[in-house]
Amino acid sequence: MEAATTEQKPSSDTEVSSFAKSLFLGEIHEEMVFPFPKPDLDEQERIRGLNALLRGLAEDWDPREWEEKRWIGDRVVRELGEAGLCGLYVPEEYGGQGLSQTGYCRVFETFAQIDGTLSVVMGVHQSIGMKGIVLFGSDEQKERFLPDLAAGRKLAGFALTEPEAGSDAYHVRSRAVSQADGSWVLNGEKRYIGNGGTGDVFVTFARAEVGGKDRHIALILEKGMKGFEVGERYDTMGLRGNDLRRLYFNDVRVPAENVLGEPGDGFRIAMQILNNGRLSLGTGSVGATKGLLDRVIAHVKERRQFDRPLADFELVQDKLAWMVSYLFGLESMTYLTCGMVDEGVPDYSLESAICKVSGTEFLWYAVNRAMQLRGGEGYMRTEPYEKVMRDIRIFPIFEGANDVLRAFIALTGVKPLGEELSDLGELQLADPIGSIGVVVDYVSGRIQRQVRPDRIGSAHSELADQAGAVADQVSQLREVTEGLLREHRKGIVERQFQQKRLSDAVSDIYAQVALLSRVTSILEEQGVEPSGQELYIADTFCRRAAKRVVSAFDQIESNDDERMIAIAKLALKRGEYGYALFED
Repeated sequence: MEAATTEQKPSSDTEVSSFAKSLFLGEIHEEMVFPFPKPDLDEQERIRGLNALLRGLAEDWDPREWEEKRWIGDRVVRELGEAGLCGLYVPEEYGGQGLSQTGYCRVFETFAQIDGTLSVVMGVHQSIGMKGIVLFGSDEQKERFLPDLAAGRKLAGFALTEPEAGSDAYHVRSRAVSQADGSWVLNGEKRYIGNGGTGDVFVTFARAEVGGKDRHIALILEKGMKGFEVGERYDTMGLRGNDLRRLYFNDVRVPAENVLGEPGDGFRIAMQILNNGRLSLGTGSVGATKGLLDRVIAHVKERRQFDRPLADFELVQDKLAWMVSYLFGLESMTYLTCGMVDEGVPDYSLESAICKVSGTEFLWYAVNRAMQLRGGEGYMRTEPYEKVMRDIRIFPIFEGANDVLRAFIALTGVKPLGEELSDLGELQLADPIGSIGVVVDYVSGRIQRQVRPDRIGSAHSELADQAGAVADQVSQLREVTEGLLREHRKGIVERQFQQKRLSDAVSDIYAQVALLSRVTSILEEQGVEPSGQELYIADTFCRRAAKRVVSAFDQIESNDDERMIAIAKLALKRGEYGYALFED
């Protein structure tokens, strides 16, 4: 795998391409995260207008009808296009809104709040489908494709996954062969492709021989190309209004002008698109949870049992408080990451993966709590909860399965520390994670230890205790990671229990930093007394997150991993449970 090369953003002391990766070195590059980012006033006003338009359109939509008909409907797509909601980040010169990453994700929140299927159809179209054309397309390609896509006259898709290449996307088997006239002949098969039967333009990835080496290529396929066949539709648990298909390529001749980027850069392009798409899954989880919260808060205030509103009971309050406090942290973390993208930080692969894992798992647990609070009625199809539960269960699986992304987060974070520890030799830790995400060069040259302050100086004085705790956690992250590297060396790539602990710890640390930045801005803008609620919620989230981090670190040394592995191997050997109380 080749690492992406990109111009890096300078910081005050040294050049750093990723905030989260620096945490593994025990460093806090706070100039990258303070002050908390937000769109300019003009864009904020445009975002409000677009969200109002979207909610107005949604009043006439029936997601249950979409599920029954197995498609959201061409009318809905047309209405979205006419309202300017199909090309949110597309430059205005091509008919789009030209929103920043933050602006796009804020509107995408509303899609997710309205309906999961709607958010996925539009996410496939915008977050990943045509994103490659915006990022890597030539002027001619942008002029040819983007106006129709931004107007909703055409829909986009993203064709990467194959029968033998899911999380291991690097090893796709579809192959493109160059021709004398500059075109490419494509053969292969893709599966689980959103907008598969309704899409018109598909950014597709295949292997290709480039310069005598086996590389990857990105191709723009168009509906109607000879040999491009739309296969059978999948019958899914949820998102039943999303047209999910197999695609077949039988000697599809793709003209040279439909090559996206340079031949050989296909995998880098795919991973950059997915890095971006994972962010919208994080903010989509924010939006969906807001919708759930609004519904269950109204319910527990109105519903009475034992002569009292449900809202009076502590276990109800526990669920609500958990959802509110965690949502505040997730929202802070996802929009801090969006702001980094808008600022031009070159490598946000780790941060976007953290947002995707944290957001999609939080949403899954949140919908379970919401359904519990709604009681028996929540189980009925007359209520939206069971549909939300079915729709969002795929979120921790697609665009990078969460278990795989946890390995990516840990091993990508470990890599720069392994490079710094010269006495360990060349560990080459990038290779095992090459199929998950592109590792951008961390810095120009190795960072030396202790070049950063060991405390967060930009946090508001009211947050001094929380900032101090986070700094201690970052220092301990460095120590724990170094200890694991010294103990396991290259073997760290097989230690997935430990990878999960590192991933979970750095995710909680990053979330706390995001909260410190956000609440610092709130305190500075509004004053301490008017911001008491935000300060209280932030303190609560940080206290709980800090305990999770400490627990993860404690389990690095003291755990029952070997016992769990042994029990799993016994089950595999038996091929069954094997311990039934009563045998048949």
